[in-house]
Amino acid sequence: MYSLPEHPVRTVLAIAGLLVLAQTHAGRAARAPGGGVPRDEQARELSQDAPEVSVDRSTVGRSGIGTVPDAVQIGGWSSAVSPDGRNLPGGRGSVHEGEIVFDHECAGCHGVFGEGVAGYPRLASEDKLTGNRPERAVGNFWPYATTLWDYIDRAMPFAAPHSLTPSQVYAVTAYVLNLNELVPDDFLADKDSLPRIVMPNRDGFILHDPRPDTHDEACMTACRPPDAVRIAATAEGSTVTPRETGPLDPMGRQ
Repeated sequence: MYSLPEHPVRTVLAIAGLLVLAQTHAGRAARAPGGGVPRDEQARELSQDAPEVSVDRSTVGRSGIGTVPDAVQIGGWSSAVSPDGRNLPGGRGSVHEGEIVFDHECAGCHGVFGEGVAGYPRLASEDKLTGNRPERAVGNFWPYATTLWDYIDRAMPFAAPHSLTPSQVYAVTAYVLNLNELVPDDFLADKDSLPRIVMPNRDGFILHDPRPDTHDEACMTACRPPDAVRIAATAEGSTVTPRETGPLDPMGRQ
């Protein structure tokens, strides 16, 4: 027995499906002795009943939506600005010009003064990253002004990324740096001036993880008794794990 859905549209679709299923099953049963259908014949009939679909082989492996981008379209997104400023484009923008663009394109999420609104990150902060809950912003956290330009160019504004011209991106970068009191009001950002800015946290990043590697080998036979396992050392004092996240060894074992 089949149970039909209570929704009227779904009920009609279900009845239509059951009728098609019943007709197909009856037709196949009438053609086979004893009402059964041999497995090989059933497979052939199933393949014959399958609808014919015209497939564009050029879309195999893709979603089939859109067109293949040309070299110009790819070039618009393939830039990558290095910390030393390589690949920065031409153009320039002042702090004053950046304030105008920022108020129109960025303040709705980041606030008029970069304070952050509606859960979006703040861009300016006087925090020194030394407290228990440091608030990271451009001025106290980002290592390079050049990669700030690159990020704005790639991802901002949030609703329309890559819609700003290079000069507008330079201007917004200059304004954000000015909000963090890293450049004066008359600063002009371009491919020559941005690489010369030394951000406060440039040396605050590490290239290699100082934590030791550990290897957990599964023990299947002659394993060490659980009571014999002792914690020989922790990361205490190594500044690897912040204390405010909780004790490293809550049981107090050493």
